[in-house]
Amino acid sequence: MAYEPQDFSRLLGMPGFSNQLLENHFKLYQGYVTNTNKLSDILAALAKDGKGATPEYAELKRRFGWEFNGMRLHELYFGNMSASATAIDVNSTLAKKINDDFGSRDAWMADFKATSAMRGIGWTILYLDRQVNRLFNVWINEHDVGHLAGGVPLLILDVFEHAYMIDYGVNRADYIGAFFNVVDWSAVSKRYDAAQ
Repeated sequence: MAYEPQDFSRLLGMPGFSNQLLENHFKLYQGYVTNTNKLSDILAALAKDGKGATPEYAELKRRFGWEFNGMRLHELYFGNMSASATAIDVNSTLAKKINDDFGSRDAWMADFKATSAMRGIGWTILYLDRQVNRLFNVWINEHDVGHLAGGVPLLILDVFEHAYMIDYGVNRADYIGAFFNVVDWSAVSKRYDAAQ
């Protein structure tokens, strides 16, 4: 079964993000979908031909996580943004959980922004560890490195340069601010509620 790229054109015209930036980002995401499908097919063919112990198979197997997570993280990232952003419902179970785990929404936001502003490329993800019902802001260096095993990604911010440099140059803080102006908190809250 092949993966199909999702259509995120609803984000065009979103404040703080030029259409050029978004269209370039959508193309990059579509490349991850294409490469996930290609690698899946190649790996299946190699396994069928009994070549599972070859260096080619091993390297492609390692690469699969990069492509798959690149696909999925972009879907989650685009999925938690909206041209008509919604504010967090202060009475929602997610808002209450953020307050419980971080002391306040402001403290959580300061930590998320500080994590996002760290030097380097990657992702910032608000994760839920369902085992102990605890939230964490996590830095993901590469698509396939640093994830919390079993963690549920709730809010995803892409901090690779392609996500902001066309519009913001090296001013990552301005991009982070723009991101928070378009977060669809209803989508993030639904992810949290579904994980309960």
